[in-house]
Amino acid sequence: MKTAKTIIGVLGGVAVGAALGILFAPDKGTNTRKKIAEKGNDTKNSLKSCVNDILESFSEKCDAMLNKAEGLVNEGVNKTEEFVAESKEDLNSAKNQIYK
Repeated sequence: MKTAKTIIGVLGGVAVGAALGILFAPDKGTNTRKKIAEKGNDTKNSLKSCVNDILESFSEKCDAMLNKAEGLVNEGVNKTEEFVAESKEDLNSAKNQIYK
């Protein structure tokens, strides 16, 4: 998450720097506005890409954790079933010894 904040901060700084550079450059107002709009769109697209990458990474990590949790639950169920089966065997063995 710290990396994502750093990337967003750098991209924001680049956008502000580019906008200020364009504003102070000697050019027609229409050209300047067009350049600002283009830089804004570029920055927006870069941020969207960064956010999508972060969300994809997060989603992959969540899926991995979910799969691991399912495996642990299945392992617990199997061990419980084994314990119950062994307990039934022990109980039947004890009954047989008592009623012999």
